[in-house]
Amino acid sequence: MLRPRIPTNPLPTGIVTGTARNDVPAVPHQSPAPMSATPAPVRPTVQLTPGAVVAAIGGVTVVVLVVGAVLVSMLLAVAVTAASLAISALIVRSLVASQNHR
Repeated sequence: MLRPRIPTNPLPTGIVTGTARNDVPAVPHQSPAPMSATPAPVRPTVQLTPGAVVAAIGGVTVVVLVVGAVLVSMLLAVAVTAASLAISALIVRSLVASQNHR
């Protein structure tokens, strides 16, 4: 039931040697590609107008400001959490210390 099956290989697995033929060249001769009469189309170059440059700089500035605001808000959230945990630890420590004095 759990025996592995060995597949049968109908093709020979040894090295097959053939006879050399002299009438077939080793590298076939290739003719060069014909030159086309029409030149390749020229791609239009990207031209930036002063308005496009100002818009690109404005867009980059907005992205930098938004990413900066998100990072600062995350840092502020971590700082507020750390401060509240520190205050809670002080209160619990004070309560435990006052309970030991009684």
